[in-house]
Amino acid sequence: MSSAAAASSSTPRPLHGRVAIVTGASRGIGRAIALHLASLGANLVINYSSNAALADAVAAEINSSSANSAVTVRADVSDPAQVKSLFDAAEEAFRSPVHVLVNCAGVLDSKYPSIANTTVEDFDRTFNINAKGSFLCCKEAANRLKRGGGGRIIMITSSLVGGLKPNMAVYTASKAAIETMVRILAKELKGTGITANCVAPGPIATEMFYEGKTEEMIRRSIDECPLGRLGETKDVAPVVGFLATDASEWINGQVIRANGGYV
Repeated sequence: MSSAAAASSSTPRPLHGRVAIVTGASRGIGRAIALHLASLGANLVINYSSNAALADAVAAEINSSSANSAVTVRADVSDPAQVKSLFDAAEEAFRSPVHVLVNCAGVLDSKYPSIANTTVEDFDRTFNINAKGSFLCCKEAANRLKRGGGGRIIMITSSLVGGLKPNMAVYTASKAAIETMVRILAKELKGTGITANCVAPGPIATEMFYEGKTEEMIRRSIDECPLGRLGETKDVAPVVGFLATDASEWINGQVIRANGGYV
């Protein structure tokens, strides 16, 4: 039995019948979030930008449970037409408005340059995916998520916005932009029943985290955490899962740092 199926057979299903889009869901934190939302009963749209095989594997794991289903949709979140087509595909696949958007798609410059050594091209790429992509996802969700209850916008940002580490300026700034947008968006959605929040992980042991880092950099991240370890994707997914359910209705316009005390 798959982990999604096993979880669905033993846990409450507060998202039963609801549709969730998770961007960047083919690996890392996004994958863990998608599987967790499925275990809570949601039907999933697994968004990816390049690796169809990984996305298909996530969908297959969810579809191995008869309780709910998943489809994969390729879309670049920095392209407004493709973000629109992502929502179109979700509505068509499940004959339902989307209830939950989790935007986990993001990029990090693994060269870890200082501001002085950051190229304009790398700045543009980071902001196109992280900040512009989040804006486009928020914009589409604000216009298309189900009104009247159950609508949830959840953006994955970073605890670096609080940590302000050297050589992470552009990535951190792109995530700070998202947090500001979401706080305002929550107020703009007054009367819709849709909430908007951010989850800001600390260092999480994913492929993206390890890319380009030396052993010393990894050790430093571990030493800076009071719990003495890197986070895991399973440390983040349940926080997102809670925000996706009706139990989180009174949490709105917030940034929840899931980082083990890192910041």
